[in-house]
Amino acid sequence: MEPVSGRDVFEFPLSLPARGHGHLTHELHQQLRAAILDGRLAAGATLPATRQAAAGLGIARNTVVAAYDLLIAEGYVSPRQGAKAVVADVAARRDRRAPQRLRAGVEDERLNPMWRTPFLRPDPPRELPERCFRLGIPDHRHFPHALWRRLSAQSLRAWSRTGFSYPPSEGIAELRHAIAQHVAFARAVACTGDDVVVTSGAQQAFDLLARLLVTPGQTRVAVEEPGYPPVRAAFAAAGARLVPMPVDEEGLCVEQLPDDVRVISVTPSHQSPTGVALSLRRRRALLDFACRRGALVIEDDYDGEFRFGGRPLDALQTLDRDGLVFYIGTFSKSLFPSLRKGFIVAPRWARDALVTVKHCADSHSDTVTQSVLAAFIRDGHLARHVRRMRAVYAPRRAALLAALDAELAPWLQPIPCEAGMHLAARIRDPVLAPAILARLPRHMPGAQSIGEYAMAAPAQPAITFGYGVIDAEAIRPATRAFARALARMG
Repeated sequence: MEPVSGRDVFEFPLSLPARGHGHLTHELHQQLRAAILDGRLAAGATLPATRQAAAGLGIARNTVVAAYDLLIAEGYVSPRQGAKAVVADVAARRDRRAPQRLRAGVEDERLNPMWRTPFLRPDPPRELPERCFRLGIPDHRHFPHALWRRLSAQSLRAWSRTGFSYPPSEGIAELRHAIAQHVAFARAVACTGDDVVVTSGAQQAFDLLARLLVTPGQTRVAVEEPGYPPVRAAFAAAGARLVPMPVDEEGLCVEQLPDDVRVISVTPSHQSPTGVALSLRRRRALLDFACRRGALVIEDDYDGEFRFGGRPLDALQTLDRDGLVFYIGTFSKSLFPSLRKGFIVAPRWARDALVTVKHCADSHSDTVTQSVLAAFIRDGHLARHVRRMRAVYAPRRAALLAALDAELAPWLQPIPCEAGMHLAARIRDPVLAPAILARLPRHMPGAQSIGEYAMAAPAQPAITFGYGVIDAEAIRPATRAFARALARMG
């Protein structure tokens, strides 16, 4: 059999015997049937008219009619009076034909064991009201939508003239330099655009650094406990040996770090999820440990722009004099999560290797949204927006703290926190924790147990409350209702 193009009629090649061969109808029927079963001919697709198919394939029309009739008789194609036949929905039939072993899913032993680990499976999205205590979501009502649309239109016009080539995987130069200026101004991070690698959110930044720094089965990585689960997932997937480290009122307990740890992941500005800041004493101790032990530090500054106390403590990267800190930032909290833009400020010695890893994982970056973000930062809009949102979040934070100090005080004790978009409170009596947490979803939807961030059951149960998308006026009624429900526990 020789391949017959047929792409003008079916969009995929067919291999049919020569005309006059006795099996021509059979071969056409079998190949069209296979195309329907594997999805090349999708449910609802219109089949070409028999005359058109015959002309395109160079065969007799009666052969096409016979093949179509067989497909109709078998239920793969549905005829229509006075119109072209359409492909039937055969998904259920295709599933019945599939061997049972192909449907084993995440338990299939042919998968890498890492991806069969239950704690890495994503939870289904929770149904939550728009205004709630959910963590990590900024308030879209205060975003400058009109301005963003205008900058997007400008970027699209520029892209239509020059943007059809592949952009660099580390990010376009305009955005990298804008990010360098922004973090130098906002967080005193010393860097240039050449030190910045743009990523698809902070999650890709963790993944890239895990690939770069971990030798599978050997590298011991210290992670905060409780801590941000995607960090653990990225390093575990790269083959790291995780070392959970406790967190107290001063942040990561640096004095408990084992000597053989080679990578330390930390959220020093606003610990995720407790909200505490790593003290200056421990910041210096952490950098000293890394220098003495040949370790590296990953600083995740996910929402450090929102400060509500005094002068912020210097970033670890600012204090670093030995090229030990990889600084990660994201625009998911300051702007919006679906922007999918984060970045790494890397030490000079590691930049080329990091760019190589980024190129392997994601060889080219998008141009349009990077150009929009670069202009948004460069023209001062990001700094103004952060100041505006800080003023929006401040009364919400104050209302939540007031409730924790008043009606919720018999059960909850707030954890000191001066930054970010959420705060946490410890449950005073751990014995009551199950009952308190059971009543949480009804009265304060979106709030979470710190146990959801921990690898093991926390010794001190606590609750995290986001205030990014709930108005200050709605906080006190919710906390009072929650307090009444707790009072009825007896």
